[in-house]
Amino acid sequence: MAAQLLSNGVLHKRLPENYIRPESQRPKLNEVINDSNIPLIDLSLSDKSLLISQISYACHSYGFFQVVNHGIAKEDLEKVMEIAKEFFRLPKEDKMELYSDDPSKKIRLSTSFNVKKETVHNWRDYLRLHCYPLEEFLPHWPSKPTFFKDVVSTYCREVRELGFKLLGLISLSLGLEEEYIKKVLGEQEQHMAMNYYPPCPQPDLTYGLPAHTDPNALTILLQDQQVAGLQVLREEKWIAVNPVPNALVINIGDQIQALSNGRYKSVWHRAVVNTGNERLSVASFLCPCSTAIVGPPKKLIEDGATPIYRNFTYDEYYKKFWSRNLDQEHCLELFKTQY
Repeated sequence: MAAQLLSNGVLHKRLPENYIRPESQRPKLNEVINDSNIPLIDLSLSDKSLLISQISYACHSYGFFQVVNHGIAKEDLEKVMEIAKEFFRLPKEDKMELYSDDPSKKIRLSTSFNVKKETVHNWRDYLRLHCYPLEEFLPHWPSKPTFFKDVVSTYCREVRELGFKLLGLISLSLGLEEEYIKKVLGEQEQHMAMNYYPPCPQPDLTYGLPAHTDPNALTILLQDQQVAGLQVLREEKWIAVNPVPNALVINIGDQIQALSNGRYKSVWHRAVVNTGNERLSVASFLCPCSTAIVGPPKKLIEDGATPIYRNFTYDEYYKKFWSRNLDQEHCLELFKTQY
């Protein structure tokens, strides 16, 4: 098992065979473009109607946006990134106590995406943590490095508060009551993935993570401030999402696409790697409770619009998502109504 972890300090001069993508699936890094119009939303805007219209545009046109003045202190962002870096630099013996390739395990260190099923692996290690209710999961989190639990639990609480604020704005932007999405998704679960992408000898042959959408409702991503790697698909082109100081990236997930009856898009995104630098990111996921029934509200289909997706529980969706490969067809395609 130990050999599977990329953060265990083995330097590769060439990419191992089981990380090399077939030629048709490679990232074509020279074709990636920069987009200076990626929505950057200031959440401290006093004009709420302007804020809601900006959210609406971003969710509809891009499926993601970046936020500043989001209420999480710069120091807290820096501490989380630093503690993540320290974790992946721990001695192998400390890390391997947490290793598992079982996707259903709520707290685990693993590599790639789903090593049991894949034929080609991804150039990343990750620490997966369940974060809500905190008191239930916190005792099982890593005890090393020192202060890991303190730093990460503080950040988790702040992210949850921000996530609910964003869900309220998204509800309003759809013409719904502010609390609608929060209520319908139930007692929401919260997960985190601390991602570590080591320097890669041949980044044009592999991915940190291949193109995928997120199965949850909302993803709040803290990017590495020094090293870019996130790319998003828009109008059939991959665009680089370069870090903005103290900003967080917000991804619309599959559940919001279903709930909005396709009006808002769950964005295809991927992580690429590079030869010179390690890269870290911390992704926080707000997820419906497992019994929540996801489907479009009456208000969005009362004008005769056809529901695009059948109603389903989040538990049904999540199990289907994890039973597949990450880069297969969009999982929501399996839930389309048959009209």
